[in-house]
Amino acid sequence: MPDRPAGGRPVSGRLLVVGTPIGNLGDLTPRAADALRSADLLVAEDTRMAARLLAHVEARTPTVSFNEHNAMERLPALLARLAAGETLALTTDAGMPAVSDPGAQLVAAARDAGASVQVVPGPAAVTAAMALSGVVAGGFVFGGFLPSRPASARQAALERLVAAAGSVELPLVLYEAPHRVRTLLSVLANLCPNARVAMGRELTKRHEQVLVGSPAEIGAELGEPRGEFTIVISGLASPPANDGPSVDADALLDAGRAAGLTDRTLVELLRALGVPRRDAYRRVSQR
Repeated sequence: MPDRPAGGRPVSGRLLVVGTPIGNLGDLTPRAADALRSADLLVAEDTRMAARLLAHVEARTPTVSFNEHNAMERLPALLARLAAGETLALTTDAGMPAVSDPGAQLVAAARDAGASVQVVPGPAAVTAAMALSGVVAGGFVFGGFLPSRPASARQAALERLVAAAGSVELPLVLYEAPHRVRTLLSVLANLCPNARVAMGRELTKRHEQVLVGSPAEIGAELGEPRGEFTIVISGLASPPANDGPSVDADALLDAGRAAGLTDRTLVELLRALGVPRRDAYRRVSQR
């Protein structure tokens, strides 16, 4: 049934948000393969990666790129195709669209236009890494990629995420590029030297590897970094108890929002910092 926009009439088109393999093409689900074959248009982060997927399922679906550089330029034409009743399949280079990857703007715009937005679930590096980490936890804080520059912004973002994860006693999951992973491990060795790191590379591929240890131990064992890394950081210390909220409560709330934590978890985070329950709910609702 099409999503109904507030005050508007739903259009007849469909947007299929299609999860694709994070490495091994054998992980493509039958339903995802059907979506790639049957769509009128494949909206892909990179059309070259899309060509590999289409060849794998023996399909010749037309493709168009949609990424951070051209998203706003592409949206009007894509919405027009949805309004005409077409079915669009949205993919990213690996994993789920809009999870540290392009696609959220199209999903939001399609829903606002009243198109039917449906998900075709598939692999995701964040859940694969958690499964391989061996960390016993009721959830995790997902930070995705840290800002690429400047270094001060990366450092500040990492410190906020580590503090937020420690406050709720959950592991922190990050993505990192090979040319920055050693620097990240070095910063973690100073910031939380006793943390446990499970670092996965080339997950689901032939040379899949998971290294487990302290940040310093992983840095010494790593070798030449290749491929993108998914890093699970656990054993993060909770902040010391105090008689009232710390001066960093608002910063930690912002970091929790950026990490996608639920309102309930954000309230628990503030409560852990000593914020009274009623005040915690008020802060979360106003931020």
